[in-house]
Amino acid sequence: MMRAAPPFGDGQRIGLFGGSFNPAHYGHYMVALYALKKLRLDWVWWLVSPQNPLKDPSETGDYAARLAHTRLAARHPRFVVTDIEREIGSRTTAETLRGLAPLMARGHFVWIMGADSFADLHRWHDWLEIAEALPLAVLARPGYSLRALGGPAATRFAEQQVPTHLAGRLALMKPPAWCFIPMPLRPESSTAIRRRARKAVESAAAP
Repeated sequence: MMRAAPPFGDGQRIGLFGGSFNPAHYGHYMVALYALKKLRLDWVWWLVSPQNPLKDPSETGDYAARLAHTRLAARHPRFVVTDIEREIGSRTTAETLRGLAPLMARGHFVWIMGADSFADLHRWHDWLEIAEALPLAVLARPGYSLRALGGPAATRFAEQQVPTHLAGRLALMKPPAWCFIPMPLRPESSTAIRRRARKAVESAAAP
């Protein structure tokens, strides 16, 4: 049961930006910022996932630490970092959207995801339900754009693709609807950051 949702006004446009954020970095920030502008959003809610079911728990890291770091990394007057997924006890995006359904009925919500995630969307639990629940904004990621645009999700919803120049209307569209949004590519990677941190610890511990 949710104690309290982030504040928003009825009819506003809300971007839901989910992820493990282990750790959150400037690349995540730029995706959220680009989506905020291109989609003409009022707010971006960063949903810090307690545990990505497609990842090993060892890859996810301590939740409290991830949440605290994401709050530091996502400092912007229209960004809200929330533990709403933990509050409603969801483990998958589909479960999260079911729990948020009463809130989503009050506004115009869109899911923000990287091209890497969209390329693997068919592996997500109840992925068709996700696409039917709200529009999807797919932001370019290094090395994944072509794979995403030729993947199972893009193929399944080919007729529902919205041209990039109409991205500003995406949040108002009836799902299924999705839009690919090119953006300046960022080199940051949570995996690479964790790898560097692990190597630094190992080097410091070496005799």
